[in-house]
Amino acid sequence: MVEAVLIDLFSLTANLQSNIQGLLHNTLEAIEKCSSSHAPFVYVMCCQRQESERKGEQESLLPALRGFQGLKRRLEVVCAQTTAAALYTVKQRLDEKDLSIIKVLLPTLRKDLMKVYIDHLFTAVYQFEFEDLQAAPDSESLQISEHQHEGQMLPSQDMALIQSEIQMYLESLPSLKGELTILRSSLIPDDIFLHGFTTRTGGISYIPTLSSCNLFSSSKRRDPQVVVKENLRRLANAAGFNPEAFHRVKVDHANAVCIMGKTEPDDYDGIVTDQKGVTLAAPGADCIPVLFADPVRRACGAAHSGWKGTLLGVSMATVNAMVSEYGCNMKDILVVLGPSVGPCCYRLPHESAKEFHRIDPKCVRLFDSANPYIDIRRATRILLERGGILSENIQDDSITDQNQNITFCTACHPDKFYSHFRDGTNFGTQIGFISIKD
Repeated sequence: MVEAVLIDLFSLTANLQSNIQGLLHNTLEAIEKCSSSHAPFVYVMCCQRQESERKGEQESLLPALRGFQGLKRRLEVVCAQTTAAALYTVKQRLDEKDLSIIKVLLPTLRKDLMKVYIDHLFTAVYQFEFEDLQAAPDSESLQISEHQHEGQMLPSQDMALIQSEIQMYLESLPSLKGELTILRSSLIPDDIFLHGFTTRTGGISYIPTLSSCNLFSSSKRRDPQVVVKENLRRLANAAGFNPEAFHRVKVDHANAVCIMGKTEPDDYDGIVTDQKGVTLAAPGADCIPVLFADPVRRACGAAHSGWKGTLLGVSMATVNAMVSEYGCNMKDILVVLGPSVGPCCYRLPHESAKEFHRIDPKCVRLFDSANPYIDIRRATRILLERGGILSENIQDDSITDQNQNITFCTACHPDKFYSHFRDGTNFGTQIGFISIKD
């Protein structure tokens, strides 16, 4: 069942208000009749030519809106200077109400254009269906290229203009929930490496569980890739790295490692390089983002270590890749464990807990319970030390000076970090990143 209706009047010129009113009235009348028992939310999207015209333009539509009692509290006019701004505002309204099934009523010649905007600003969480809006008789009321026909691919130049418009709009949005904050370790020398762990502040993601510096997009979440890209751009500006030379692991919850410059695997949870200016990153929203640095050989790495990856030894697999590829000495490699779910909060079924108990009984608390508490950080440290990493070259939550601690529990700090364990399926993601300075 359709949850919302979007009426696209953006291309209709402001000097044809009588035609617009009639068109809108007829459309709303049809919506109310078809859904009299439960009228959907309705958003009317129109163009705001100048800031001074906003009130007047909305008032000119009021006659068409009167009399629709079933829609009275479910109808909103959204005026903006660009399609990107208007559609993004509509998306915010949809997300506030957790709506996902949308019918779009629009002029036929706007359909291909609108589909491009929607592809960029929405994800597969949303379902769209399109229906032709019976435009006013005066065909000149459509501001659209005559050569464009529905069903054809938009010219690449038009695609580029749409992408630029969306990017410019997102760049103009204010940061949410405070300034962008980066946590850094004193163990990694900052004269050789640029590194850090992100928190959740300083981005533009507005959905509560994603707000505000979410750095991962997927088909199952409501944050589109363009929003994540803008968050990354802001992080890159603050941290000082090039977002175009940014490489994030392709999470598989296993132990494969990508060697920069060689054939890239389809999936991998570790990545290493000795190239300057290339930023490596690993995500985490309870799983551990682990950073590796060798100041002698000037090589670095990043790994994503969840409970499965920890048991499969992804951290040591990353270390071994640095040793075999760049001639690193095990005793020179520094390892920092970033914010992740702590043993205070993280539980696994008893069968999975057995594997951690085999590594060290101290990795498990309440072992005899159905869902014991698990310390994946301690397990990671033990496996690294057994592999040859010096104890003093590992930084985690066992650090004695708590002022230097950056391995916070993500589940315990909702104001600072995202947590899948705490927030459910539509969770945000922070990252750990590292690069070798030029």
